[in-house]
Amino acid sequence: MEKFIVSARKYRPQNFSTVVGQAHITTTLKNAIINNQLAHAFLFTGPRGVGKTTCARILAKTINCENQTKEGEACNTCQSCVSFDAGSSMNIHELDAASNNSVDDIRSLVDQVRFAPQAGKYKVYIVDEVHMLSTSAFNAFLKTLEEPPPFVIFILATTEKHKILPTILSRCQIFDFKRITNADTVLHLQEICDKEDIKAEKTALHIIAQKSEGCMRDSLSILDKIVSFTNGQLTYSNTLEHLNILDEDYYFKLLHFMQNQQLADALLLFDEINAKGFEGDTFLEGYAEFIRNVLVSRDARAAILLQVADDFKEKYVEAAQKVNVAWLVAALNSLNETEINYKQARNKRLHIEFAIIKLTHLSQAIELTTENGELVKKKTNGSN
Repeated sequence: MEKFIVSARKYRPQNFSTVVGQAHITTTLKNAIINNQLAHAFLFTGPRGVGKTTCARILAKTINCENQTKEGEACNTCQSCVSFDAGSSMNIHELDAASNNSVDDIRSLVDQVRFAPQAGKYKVYIVDEVHMLSTSAFNAFLKTLEEPPPFVIFILATTEKHKILPTILSRCQIFDFKRITNADTVLHLQEICDKEDIKAEKTALHIIAQKSEGCMRDSLSILDKIVSFTNGQLTYSNTLEHLNILDEDYYFKLLHFMQNQQLADALLLFDEINAKGFEGDTFLEGYAEFIRNVLVSRDARAAILLQVADDFKEKYVEAAQKVNVAWLVAALNSLNETEINYKQARNKRLHIEFAIIKLTHLSQAIELTTENGELVKKKTNGSN
């Protein structure tokens, strides 16, 4: 039986051109290689799972490639590239600073730095999670980091740049990686699905992208799990079920009931949501984000801020035209207060039901009027 390889490893980029969502960094690195302007120390910083270690490995492979392309990419066919891909190259050394953070570990690394590579131009040292090094380890590293031998390049990677000593930062060329956008994530997931003959609805891939919050590694892990769960048939509904995410149609229904002051229907709908096993804080957070999306959708220019599948954008725009802006703003404020006080509430269900009652009667409880050119709140005793 062929051994299963997780997608995050199987589809790890092998060239700068295949790195997703970090064009500002890959372009700079390729130009540095082409113009022979490589720094002796780099710091790759950014959220987890966005390509820091991947770019470090690609850089290490490319600068040792025997047949670099004119675009500054590795050929992937020479002996050096083949050994890099096979994990047998002696020119790349990876150190996990989370478990090797003592001064002795760094002194051992410094001792290795003195020896020239047996083959290739450069020895590359990748120090992952470098912020975990102790202060004494940082200090032992300083001199070597500032003036390494000409054949050595250091690449430090971290998710928490603020924890690194300024003296270390000043000796590195810093590259800030950004979160990968949902659009880029969906596109990459679709490419993988096409290669693996996986049938996936675009809305399902969009849900995965939202859940991963800009982390490509997480999105690929989620994809692998759902493929196993659904036997290669990804739909919007089974993706929601697997990720335990509430269908947005529930929020649209709840908004409709609240706008029409159908309190019984709103409470029964929440009971149905609660019966599905969704915690109260998850519901509050999801509904607040939903109301925010409706508010944003009122202006076509701001609709690009929606991080939802294309199929839902029209529904949001349609719903936004039926709801008063004042109600949306007041609802967001009320949901925020409810969420803040949720942990302290003894009867959490009643706490949320009270919030639903307030939102259902919000339009008749507060009337926004203009007096002398200013917007003021006026409480009313009856309906509008």
